[in-house]
Amino acid sequence: MIENDQELEATLERIRHFQAQLAHLRRMEINPTNYRLSASGFIAEIDKMQLQVREYLSVLPSQVAAPA
Repeated sequence: MIENDQELEATLERIRHFQAQLAHLRRMEINPTNYRLSASGFIAEIDKMQLQVREYLSVLPSQVAAPA
């Protein structure tokens, strides 16, 4: 879960890195089965991180409860 803007930026950078890895894999892998097997993990992780980003951006900072 993303808790602040610094974590947001780190997550966005990680998404960019995974997308670049996936783009490289797509250019290099010639076997469709191998590509799907390799790409599925990257795609699942990108989806998970994008959901976290959407959840973080869906609320104002004033709406987030302060830690106890």
